[in-house]
Amino acid sequence: MNKQMNIAIDGPAGAGKSTVAKLVAERLSFLYIDTGAMYRALTYAALEEGVDLKDGQSLHKLLSKITISLNHEESRITVLVNQKDVTEEIRSKEVTSNVSLVSSHEQVRVEMVERQRELAKSGNSVLDGRDIGTFVLPNAQLKVFLTASVEERARRRFEEHEAKGIASDFEQLKKEIAKRDELDSTRDFAPLKKAIDAVEIESTKMSIHEVAEKIIKLAKERTV
Repeated sequence: MNKQMNIAIDGPAGAGKSTVAKLVAERLSFLYIDTGAMYRALTYAALEEGVDLKDGQSLHKLLSKITISLNHEESRITVLVNQKDVTEEIRSKEVTSNVSLVSSHEQVRVEMVERQRELAKSGNSVLDGRDIGTFVLPNAQLKVFLTASVEERARRRFEEHEAKGIASDFEQLKKEIAKRDELDSTRDFAPLKKAIDAVEIESTKMSIHEVAEKIIKLAKERTV
């Protein structure tokens, strides 16, 4: 691929965006920019500092004082807040249940988007989130909107938790995912929605590898 390409993968919670994005980036030798991890890192820092998660101004002030780094180490990405490895901590239940609230504040999103755009300028990249194609990178060469049923997304999350030895309740996960969909889709600033020129992939009956293959095929078609 001669010209620079940015691939934007959007979709609701639990659709498999991060897993697919990592796989696509790896196969194409692109940089993977985990935007969700950046919001999770801020949420973790806010919880640690006791910052009011409903106060966008205080969250923005905290964000301006911390560094969030995404380090690529072979097939693993580590997330650092002020040089401290928080890769596991940002996946906790407390962070997961609060990240939508933290990311709903306009001041926070504007600052994060600037950081994400700077990272994307460095070369071929894959970004996943909820507003990449509509807001972060509206000129991305390939936009994908990845979705799946609430039932299937809850099942994937449940299996993910089981594999990590995290106790969880399937029905509760379904409720949490549906609630997060509502929060993400109805927030005032840069809500979750499909970009007009995005290719929608309904992945309920597809494997992660099948989804990745489809996106890679689309990316190669864009460069012909």
